Amino acid sequence: MYLTSFIHCEQLFEIAERWICGRPFPDDIKKLTEILICDGFVLGQILEGFTGIFLKTVYPGDYKEKRIHLKGELRDILTRSPNGTTPRMAALFELYRQNPDYYYREAPINAVLCLDEQDRLLGLYRIKRPKRIAEKANRKITDWIFQKVQSLAREMAVERARRSHIPMEWLLTPPGEMAREFIKAEEKIAERIKEGHLCFERSGMTIHDVGAVKVVADADKLKDLEQVLAGNSRIQIIDKEVFQGNYRATNIILQIRWDPEEVCRRYRDTRGWENFLGRGIPEERLTQGLEPFLEGARSNLMVELILSTFPDMVESELGKSIHEERMIAQRNNRVYKGYIPTNIEFLVEYLLAAGLSPKIKIEHIPMKLWGRYLPETLGSCVRHLYDLPEHDLF
Repeated sequence: MYLTSFIHCEQLFEIAERWICGRPFPDDIKKLTEILICDGFVLGQILEGFTGIFLKTVYPGDYKEKRIHLKGELRDILTRSPNGTTPRMAALFELYRQNPDYYYREAPINAVLCLDEQDRLLGLYRIKRPKRIAEKANRKITDWIFQKVQSLAREMAVERARRSHIPMEWLLTPPGEMAREFIKAEEKIAERIKEGHLCFERSGMTIHDVGAVKVVADADKLKDLEQVLAGNSRIQIIDKEVFQGNYRATNIILQIRWDPEEVCRRYRDTRGWENFLGRGIPEERLTQGLEPFLEGARSNLMVELILSTFPDMVESELGKSIHEERMIAQRNNRVYKGYIPTNIEFLVEYLLAAGLSPKIKIEHIPMKLWGRYLPETLGSCVRHLYDLPEHDLF
């Protein structure tokens, strides 16, 4: 996984690659912990600062921030927000009030809402949770591995055709044989990764949207904001995608140049280290400032900017494009569902959990790409990171 919202994305990629290949270094967890502390603070400061810049372009006056941890908090705000109501929105709000628990209220989110004095929703910024990062990294890495497996399975089929002295296009393979051939190819790819004979490619595993800002405004104001972006010397527009289906929004990937002196000053002024106590790094190290953690950091990072009107925002949270339903569809529509994709997701989630835990050293990686595991295994391993009991019944 190549997470461009982090300023140490190269180092993080190398650690993840070693773990997936089953060859960790002894100090990987300590380095990972320092990366997540440093890069998490930097990303949070960048999101907060640039959200202010974006909102001032489309709204006059000040706004207040409200930290939320559950999607129900966001949906409650939407139903009370005096942004103006269409008949469709009124109907969605009434359905929500009748049965709010139907709308994934307890789904976790790591976000900050931006509200005006009347509690009108102006926008929000968020950092993806480790579970969502693991899922997205899984899709990226799995697609890359799937191509390798398919290519090898085809080579095996070509070899069978050669041995049978027939052209490849005449080769008829029973479904059972095709399945066995695919499994054998999958095992060979896993073995190549284990032996270090297959190197991962950053281009196919890049994730730009770990950090994101959403601005909610009228269409005309959103167009004005896009023009302002083009004139900001610290911002470069990398990609833009306009969605016009059930989900309607404009998603823009921005490359932002950040100011280390400004961020380090904020770390000291806000006593930022207090948010990272209990992660295995001594407090005296944390209080020295952010500077010791910045070695090898990039001068820019990527964030996603989402531009949405209020009706489209309501639709994406309560209507036909509700976010959790899109997540479930992504999980269910995977083409490649072998043991390797499952292991990749488990490994990435465990890696991030280890970097956020009190442990800075572990004896071994409890899961391997070429093994087979259940979700209970991952849950048990994460509990061990926090020295939590298993609560067995006897």
